[in-house]
Amino acid sequence: MTSAAPARKTQIVVVGGGAGGLELVARLGATFGREKFDIILVEKNRTHIWKPLLHEVAAGSLDANLDEVGYRSHCHRWGYRFFYGALEGIDRDTRHVLIAPILDEDGSEIMGHHRIRYDYLVLALGSVSNDFGTPGVKKDCLFLDSRLQADRFRTKLLNHCLRVSRIMSLDPGRNEMVRIAIVGGGATGVELAAELYNAAAALKHYGLEVFDESRLQVTLIEAGPRILPQLPEKLAEAARGELEALGVRVLTGTQIVEATADGMVTKSGELIPAELRVWAAGVKGPDVLKDIGGLETTRNNQLVVKPTLQTTRDDRIFAIGDCAYLVPEGETRPIPPRAQAAHQMAATAFSNLRALIKGEPLKPFRYQDHGSLVSLSHYSTVGSLMGNLIGGRSVVLKNVSSRTVQGMKFPDSPYGMKMACGENP
Repeated sequence: MTSAAPARKTQIVVVGGGAGGLELVARLGATFGREKFDIILVEKNRTHIWKPLLHEVAAGSLDANLDEVGYRSHCHRWGYRFFYGALEGIDRDTRHVLIAPILDEDGSEIMGHHRIRYDYLVLALGSVSNDFGTPGVKKDCLFLDSRLQADRFRTKLLNHCLRVSRIMSLDPGRNEMVRIAIVGGGATGVELAAELYNAAAALKHYGLEVFDESRLQVTLIEAGPRILPQLPEKLAEAARGELEALGVRVLTGTQIVEATADGMVTKSGELIPAELRVWAAGVKGPDVLKDIGGLETTRNNQLVVKPTLQTTRDDRIFAIGDCAYLVPEGETRPIPPRAQAAHQMAATAFSNLRALIKGEPLKPFRYQDHGSLVSLSHYSTVGSLMGNLIGGRSVVLKNVSSRTVQGMKFPDSPYGMKMACGENP
């Protein structure tokens, strides 16, 4: 007498371990367990660091090794499986995600193309910087989309600071500067500009005795009429004043038409000299998502979803976070690519996956704007709390750490608060 084959587990695959994806797999794993379900996270990085902190990693104010979450230990704790790999495609006919080959540092293949079965799939790949096709940006600019890119910026920054320090030591009469141009006056660009001065001030305590923040020349460039368009104009102006008091040159209404090894070229023909050039002027979905699996996507590679967060062409596939495109009923603009939106989408996707499995009605996603807080390092913080929930409260906080601000960005999320403090959710 032969024993019956074990029943096949329901397999839920989440691709992308950012703020939304990591929260979702933790909820799924803790709720469904391993007996009848197999929850899998596919992620191309081995550790997670909260993306709004990358500007601190880049400036050197934050040791990412102390704040990152290791997926392997996290999955053991929360009841899901972690699969190291990058998404390459989706086979909707057989319900498989296609994973690109995994290569060693020397380019040798560790594992070839492979497939992972899914019963339900959630795409949470976040976003990457959008260079809008501007010549030279990919070649001559730095980005802050990942830990690797933040570390690269940090290394280049230290090298330039060391060069200036050495020149000033040999010839105190020289007026050498580290020139940095940041394109994009949103939260990332503004926070990085302020954090650079905090980091530079600390370098004199770490071996660069003749270097301090006075050796920095930072230019923040925004094509729009003002920086921080997500904040009320009064608060944006307050932030601009704080930046200019630090020494940042703030240019608004200035479009960059080319990046070169010497600096950034404006539409008027001005060259803004810069040894370090950072592009933080917009986001789009990763290129791999463009028309992936025949799903509906926008020109910015975002997956178009229904109010339930299911993709428009496949009810078994969900999208959440920055890679999802949803215009709420009665609105004219899509859900903004913000960490709090990813957190809220993760909660709705979890609820709807559970309802779908049980054959119950799904609920539409309702975005609640809890406001924005932008940290100018330890100097000050500006923002609006609770957004349109209670009419908005404008704040300017002095001497508030950016770590406190990151926790405040998720007022109703234990995940967000714990991630802000460097803890596992």
